[in-house]
Amino acid sequence: MSHRPLRPRIARPSIALVGAALGAVALSGCVPNSATAPGEAGPGALAVTSTDEACEVSAATATSGTLAFDVTNDGSQVTEFYLLAEDGLRIVGEVENVAPGASRTLTVVAQPGDYFTLCKPGMVGDGVGRAAFAVEGEAVAATGEDAEQKQHAVDLYAAFVKDQVEQLVPAIDEFTAAYAAGDDATARELFPQVRTHYERIEPVAESLGDLDPRIDYREVDAVAEGLDWTGFHRIEKDLWVPEEDALNADGETPAWQDWQPSTTAQRADFAAQLVADVAELDDYVHSDDFQTALDAQGVAGLSNGAIALLDEVATGKITGEEDWWSGTDLWDFAANVEGSKMAFDLSRDFAAAQGEEGEGLVEDIDAGYTRLGNALQAFGSLEDGFVGYTELTEDDRRELSDQLNALAEPLSQLTATILE
Repeated sequence: MSHRPLRPRIARPSIALVGAALGAVALSGCVPNSATAPGEAGPGALAVTSTDEACEVSAATATSGTLAFDVTNDGSQVTEFYLLAEDGLRIVGEVENVAPGASRTLTVVAQPGDYFTLCKPGMVGDGVGRAAFAVEGEAVAATGEDAEQKQHAVDLYAAFVKDQVEQLVPAIDEFTAAYAAGDDATARELFPQVRTHYERIEPVAESLGDLDPRIDYREVDAVAEGLDWTGFHRIEKDLWVPEEDALNADGETPAWQDWQPSTTAQRADFAAQLVADVAELDDYVHSDDFQTALDAQGVAGLSNGAIALLDEVATGKITGEEDWWSGTDLWDFAANVEGSKMAFDLSRDFAAAQGEEGEGLVEDIDAGYTRLGNALQAFGSLEDGFVGYTELTEDDRRELSDQLNALAEPLSQLTATILE
């Protein structure tokens, strides 16, 4: 592998910043979930039946305005119901912890557009019964006091984080099982895909002491801090065995110095450690402490999350140092940008509400994300895969860097604009 210049890993923001880094929601203004009698749908409500295998909604279209989804759990596991935005990623509304035999109601103010519905029995994995759902009619004003809208945005971010970790848990199980069994071809294929769930919400783990170092530290970082090297990148080096003349990511140390490929027993240990660490992350994002951390910051932190996740790209992924052995940095790049765009989408209305200046800033940021996304698409996508990082030319890297910088400039003004 060719030598690439090293840049130091920069300390990343805590959940107090990123968790609160999401603001007002253009698509919906949810009101608190309410309980209904099992099996009963309220007047004019859409009935949702969740089972272990399916998620049936009584209609695939609705008129814009206040919508109620009465969710009944006819399955054997605790379930969740989601209304997702057109991108299939952003959570417009969700109701969780619906016990078998119980019902709960999700109420949202839905704007015209295309959505998806989804249930998640067991509250882990990708969910079941994903189906298209369309809202027709005229645009409606979001309801609720400003404080309620801000809290709703934070709640939606919490739901997004939980959803990503819930998908990460089974993905990690599959990935580590292949690695421990010596099925390196399968593990190499899964490696960049699994990481996308983590990269979208990475700063959450960074707030928990040594959890992120255990999960995601590069070798050079672990050595510099005197830590045991475990997690994604320790496994990565086993899966992409370095060439004899390769250097570590510090650009100086021979890759084979003080290192040997893991034995079968060591692989089992590294796999088990990563599973346990992700389980700890899952426990945290479903705890009251996590919600309290998000609630504590308010609107000032909302935009900071969009900025921080874009910084993740600029300080690691764009240099090709994050996934040093696999060259799969562009998957991480794209996932970080998705997380940043999510944060911006949820905070954009607070900026736009500041008048002409705020509206202009939102337009500039929108355009910046579009240009960066178009530049990244030249090399692939999360759905179809990306080219290896070493296949990028210097001109390719410069173009991506230029688009990052062009977006970072207006995005850096977002917090100040919101607070005017």
